[in-house]
Amino acid sequence: QVQLVESGGGSVQAGGSLRLSCAASGYTRAYWMGWFRQAPGKEREGVVGLNTGDGRTYYHESVKGRFTISPDNAKNIVYLQMNSLKPEDSAMYYCAARDAPVSRGGILDRRSYNYWGQGTQVTVSS
Repeated sequence: QVQLVESGGGSVQAGGSLRLSCAASGYTRAYWMGWFRQAPGKEREGVVGLNTGDGRTYYHESVKGRFTISPDNAKNIVYLQMNSLKPEDSAMYYCAARDAPVSRGGILDRRSYNYWGQGTQVTVSS
């Protein structure tokens, strides 16, 4: 059984930083790992996708230069370092995994991912 467990969320002031972690277990390989977020009343949107084979990353335009995804393959953990946080970054953040290749257009599409964690809340105050 695939399990994804997020941690590291919290409350910070604008301009601050947080590092989210996603601990993965129960599968031999995920082609893609992703971080998504969902604010109240909004659709779940892709923040970043990581190809676990070649390391390619794709970021949502709104987080480029501020967020960084990085894997620790030895520990089966994927991190999301979030710097220069803004109030509009406030949301529930979810880790997701996909166990097959995906087209470029599907990397940040929530429908592409098979497995999901329970989420961790990030709140950024102004």
